[in-house]
Amino acid sequence: MYNVAPVTNGLTDDSKMQQIQIVSKWSELWRNLILSSLDKTFHPYCRYIRALDLRNLKYLFEDPTFQTRFTDAFFADELAQFRKESDIPYKPRGRTKRVGRLNIIATLEAIGEAITKASPLIEELDGEVTSAALLRWLPRLPRLQQLTLWDGGALESGVGDLIRIHCPDFKVLRYYLWPAPEADSLFAEFLQNLRPQSLETFEVFSSSNLDARSFLALNCHGSSLRELKIENIKSEAMPALSLMKGCIALTSLYFSESTASTDLENNQNDTFLELIAWLRECKNIESITFKKILSGPALLTPILLEHNIKLVNLEVTDYLSSKAKNFHQALVHQQTLRSISLKGEGEDCDVDVLVNSLSRLPRLTELRLSNVSDFFRDEHICKLARNLTLLEDLSVTGWGITDGIWADVALLQSLRRFDMNAWTMFTADGLLEYISNLGLGNWGLSLAVSMADPESALSEEEQALVQEALTSKVDGRFDYTLTRDPNVSEYEGSDSD
Repeated sequence: MYNVAPVTNGLTDDSKMQQIQIVSKWSELWRNLILSSLDKTFHPYCRYIRALDLRNLKYLFEDPTFQTRFTDAFFADELAQFRKESDIPYKPRGRTKRVGRLNIIATLEAIGEAITKASPLIEELDGEVTSAALLRWLPRLPRLQQLTLWDGGALESGVGDLIRIHCPDFKVLRYYLWPAPEADSLFAEFLQNLRPQSLETFEVFSSSNLDARSFLALNCHGSSLRELKIENIKSEAMPALSLMKGCIALTSLYFSESTASTDLENNQNDTFLELIAWLRECKNIESITFKKILSGPALLTPILLEHNIKLVNLEVTDYLSSKAKNFHQALVHQQTLRSISLKGEGEDCDVDVLVNSLSRLPRLTELRLSNVSDFFRDEHICKLARNLTLLEDLSVTGWGITDGIWADVALLQSLRRFDMNAWTMFTADGLLEYISNLGLGNWGLSLAVSMADPESALSEEEQALVQEALTSKVDGRFDYTLTRDPNVSEYEGSDSD
């Protein structure tokens, strides 16, 4: 059902009839599933499902085509009992009369109530579920392993106790936000109520008020927790991160601060050193992402130098590359790296140091550089291409990039995506020569030139020729964008005399 949902997969249809057919099928699938929970279908579909994604059903209810064409039919006959309406009516587009507005959350809860009663094999539950609903549903879900919520507030009121008692295989928790001021203490209580050392994955996708109590309580799962992701950490909570020092079984760590304002290295040095000591103990860690962590490079430099740590994926954003020379030099010590993404202030970055380190990481298949590579020239891209022959995904910025790169970039016979977010002066002949050297390993190549020099811009005919050649050779795609409209002066609108 998720794959046919237009909202969830970004589907854009030129044909209104095709859109209607998709929503009709989507609606029918959900209706049959709900009917099966009432024993109104030939096959007991509900008894077979492993994942209940009420978020997908919410997307259906919010779809304009569903609202105008399918709402009444969906809730007809046996499903009328699930239709819950708000007190405020509205007039849908295309209707002449006001109708009751669907109370989506109440409707989802009523449907979930029926499905969970008839689906003993559910292992994954996803949706905007209330605490009251979880208290009723959890005793019916003995195989539940994964829970994804919109609001973490649904975890209060004894939910942790019920999971411990009724869901012995529970191991994955994700939620989007938890804005309540008491979130920190309530989540700490939830973690302590779970079976000790049982949680393997915990992810927060948006803002929450987690702080010292929650970070400390995560140690109750220190030897089981493998994947930890906390986004938009409050600046005042940053000094408490080291309290998670017992979580040393991590294989994946993702931290982002909400404001990029906390300088742990200079203003909270004790915490800074404790964080380094903790990360050094995570011998199994393979993936680290630090976003908006001002001290990220300084924190990671000692970790990169650890002989017993073998990173595979590394992403660091929002840092001052002028102060990250040691970090860039230390990258070379992680020979297991296959994916690197760096985004930092490019001014005063020693690009030679950065390129020298990256060029000595021959296992890289993905390299994405933004801002830190703003002063790359042809020779820097050429050096990367000559040494990183396994690259499949390459994205760089730069200045004054010419056709001089193509002979070396052609060595990348596995390249499937190349984003040149740099000031470029490519010619049609240079691009066509590169395309002629592509092989089967480049099948489906996406080639994007995003900041072409207007003074040497390709004509529309040349762009079409390049696209035709790329399609013919490897069924690829060519995107071409100028830095500015060539008909507008670079100085137009300037206040200078």
